[in-house]
Amino acid sequence: MPSPTHPIVQRQQHLRAWYAAPAGRVMLTAMRSHLHRFVPQIFGYYALQIGHLGSGVDLLEGSRIGRRFLMEALPEPGAHLSALPEALPVAADTLDLILLAHTLDGALDPHQVLREVERTLRPEGHVIILGLNPLSPVGLWQRVPPRRGGIPWSGACYSTRRVREWLSLLGFDIMALAHAGVRAPEGGTGLRGRLQIIQGLGGRRLPYVGSVYMILARKRVSTLTPVRPRWRAARPWVPGGFVRPVCRRRERD
Repeated sequence: MPSPTHPIVQRQQHLRAWYAAPAGRVMLTAMRSHLHRFVPQIFGYYALQIGHLGSGVDLLEGSRIGRRFLMEALPEPGAHLSALPEALPVAADTLDLILLAHTLDGALDPHQVLREVERTLRPEGHVIILGLNPLSPVGLWQRVPPRRGGIPWSGACYSTRRVREWLSLLGFDIMALAHAGVRAPEGGTGLRGRLQIIQGLGGRRLPYVGSVYMILARKRVSTLTPVRPRWRAARPWVPGGFVRPVCRRRERD
């Protein structure tokens, strides 16, 4: 069990505090509107949500999966499991849906997290990944030295292109991609005025500048076609370990 000072524990605490702030609440509302489109379309028996964004926030609201579980790094009220996402205490090929609530952003080994997701999902199972978009206006603004490392951008953030490449290598098909939370960062009047153009276009012509992204992927079913072996009669052996020579007669005209 990780300690309270583990990076992923601190990361989740920072995210919850940010989502409780006014800017985070706006982001959460926009993000849940997309989740309400994705989640009800997924069927199955077992769903696992890794991490939560605040008390009373049900990211799987509207799910038709009856048995839903919440996993946290540390034991918390409402959590059914406590473990690190790099080592899920779940049998292979068990889950129908996994939701990663900013799990890759705070994980020490995001590749291992996705490998665990692939291991525990059933064939045709789904994963929903929520993450911070480092290429959004807010993400780029946080790279400026005076503001570098601000919450919630203090941890690692991965672009959707990189995450999709990881998923493809593990045998996932990308089903949907959405962005939410186009919001100008805090700054001076001139800066905010210039960013209003991006903010206005975000929902219409620039849908990929949202601060939060959502990826819906499905585990691909392995379709292996068995290759029938070509059997050949063994050539006879003679004493001494040599193969008996075969003479071919040539037809004469």
